[in-house]
Amino acid sequence: MTIFERQHCVLSGVSLVNMKDSKAHLALLFVNVLYGASHVLAKGIMPNFLSPNVFILFRVVGATFLFWLLLIFIRREKILREDFIRLAFCGLFGVAVNQLCFFHGLNLSSSINSGIIMALNPIMVLILSYFLLKDKPTALNTIGIFIGAVGAVLLTWKGATGSTDSWKGDIFLFLNALSYAIYLVIAKPLMLRYKPLTVITWVFTFGLVFVLLFPPTVNDLMLTSMEFPTLIWLKIIYVIVGVTFLTYLLTMYGLKFLSPSVSSAYIYTQPILVMAFTYLFASLNWSEDYRDSISIEKIGFMLIIFVGVYLSTRKPKKIQKEHE
Repeated sequence: MTIFERQHCVLSGVSLVNMKDSKAHLALLFVNVLYGASHVLAKGIMPNFLSPNVFILFRVVGATFLFWLLLIFIRREKILREDFIRLAFCGLFGVAVNQLCFFHGLNLSSSINSGIIMALNPIMVLILSYFLLKDKPTALNTIGIFIGAVGAVLLTWKGATGSTDSWKGDIFLFLNALSYAIYLVIAKPLMLRYKPLTVITWVFTFGLVFVLLFPPTVNDLMLTSMEFPTLIWLKIIYVIVGVTFLTYLLTMYGLKFLSPSVSSAYIYTQPILVMAFTYLFASLNWSEDYRDSISIEKIGFMLIIFVGVYLSTRKPKKIQKEHE
């Protein structure tokens, strides 16, 4: 092989990796677009029609069914026996503990506390990745994560009610952020061995088992009336298909090519997207009008968040070449 042929092969490989990284970034951005829309569209489902426990059960049952249905059309992969333990822990922290703690915490705690605590997630991922995966962040990545956190905290603070309802809710939200950080880190090795769909299907299967084992879930389900307006059913379907099925699948795809720290950093884009969807859905009369809560000051905080996400996802050229 001549030097020109070798250079062509190297450049082709670089282009292929960059393309995969770009698709992974787009996948993670779309995940947060789905989440951002859900904050506006799904408002009112809980607790007016569904309790947190039943809402989570609907999400997990629906998503698990869809994952297995999709897996039928794809060649099944054999899972190593020792990996089932890791998958079970992923189901525990990434589905059961994560969702139960978030919905219960959101019901109890104030908006300012929930925003601040949730902003800790990428920092938790950064720390856990360093100790568990030996994934050492660069100085630029670390600065980006903290800039993003500052922007998210300031944006949440300006949109907060200023009231703290319950310290129990704060604990739930902290456990939610911590459990999701653990999930992102321990799921990364699985992505190096299996396809994203294989991993997430088993993660949700174990997660469903843990949700069903949570005692209040079945009791709340027995007390739930299924006579919902059509609009509520459509919102529930959106949450199951869009906010659960697609988001977890795309997050797994992103983890296959990007680090857990980069994946978690995209959480900072959610306040921005919520603001955008607030304008869009109010204009279309799909939701109540919350546009009065948006100000120039908050747009400035959004720009800070964008800077943080950009810096936290940057890779030094030297490290990028070695990765390629």
